[in-house]
Amino acid sequence: VQLQACGGGLVQSGGSLRLSCAASGPTLYDYDMGWFRQGPGKEREAVSSISGNDGTTYYAESVKGRFTISRDYARNMLFLQMNNLKPDDTAVYYCAASLFPKDLMESTEYDHWGQGTLVTVSS
Repeated sequence: VQLQACGGGLVQSGGSLRLSCAASGPTLYDYDMGWFRQGPGKEREAVSSISGNDGTTYYAESVKGRFTISRDYARNMLFLQMNNLKPDDTAVYYCAASLFPKDLMESTEYDHWGQGTLVTVSS
């Protein structure tokens, strides 16, 4: 599976962005997928994930109520709608995919990664 993320950019605090992740190769139907981010001077952290078989979604506490993860099986794509962005959301965002991760919010459980897209939120 090859993943390519896009949609990042510069936005003011309170603004919105929609990240997309396109997959090539096998269908993503069987894969669990997630969005992770790494801010300046910070470790990579989970943002949100979605189960492949039943669509169950998970969110980090810091983004609950503001971000929405979704996937389009027909187009083999993953999305992250980000609303009410804050300066602390500034980071490089990565999409990832995995078969049967034990923990969908654990980055070490994912073995396919996109190249990352930069989101910068100005105050």
